[in-house]
Amino acid sequence: MCIKLLCFLLIVYVFLTKNPCFGQQDSLLYSQETYRQSIPSQVFRKCYLAPSILLTYGLTAIKNPLLQAQNQYFKQSIQERNPMRIHLDDYTQYASQAAFLSLDALGVRAKHPIQQRLFTGLVSHAIMASVVNLMKKTVPIMRPDGSADNSFPSGHTATAFVGAELLWQEYYEKNIWYGVAGYAVATGTGFFRMHNNKHWFSDVAMGAGIGIMSTKIAYWLLPSFESKCLKLPKNYSLVPSYNGEYTQLSLFVKL
Repeated sequence: MCIKLLCFLLIVYVFLTKNPCFGQQDSLLYSQETYRQSIPSQVFRKCYLAPSILLTYGLTAIKNPLLQAQNQYFKQSIQERNPMRIHLDDYTQYASQAAFLSLDALGVRAKHPIQQRLFTGLVSHAIMASVVNLMKKTVPIMRPDGSADNSFPSGHTATAFVGAELLWQEYYEKNIWYGVAGYAVATGTGFFRMHNNKHWFSDVAMGAGIGIMSTKIAYWLLPSFESKCLKLPKNYSLVPSYNGEYTQLSLFVKL
């Protein structure tokens, strides 16, 4: 039943996002029109409905006895046969991010150039990581296996859904199945977190909501980032780097 519910949530999200948010439009041309709209018209959009439902479910489950009982039901349904632990989730959480950055190099044209993709990728991960770590420290919930009290929300799931939404935003117009594949992998990541007895269903729902919303916020900020880039000299370059511990984005300008 748990797998069916996760698949149902995936189908609902695909249906609700058939008309993607403005982050998927031609940003430079679209940004001026977008910012003329009122704040409510930007915030209350159909594409925010699915992550809002997931976030509301996760937050409500913290104190709601009915949803807590549902967590126990899902755990018992998955764990009753004492399943073998499968740690694919340690890898699948990054699968969509890899596709998000590599498909364009393989000949599948992304919506935005690499600078904009790096911006949305870095910002969405920064927002997601900040929210997840803050909630883990301020909302102590014991993991299903009793190993720690930082179960809420699921960081693996949040990371996976950031990647899925990034993939959706960049390649939706090229082929819907890229986004569907990303969300299928992210949903599988959430399932394996429950399968491995590391998270409750509400942890996974909250993680998914945080991941999707963090990415949507990054795309919401993208037009502002692009408008500021227009003021930079043309002879500049943005260079990403990774030193084994930190990811950074360097700006080089030829004077």
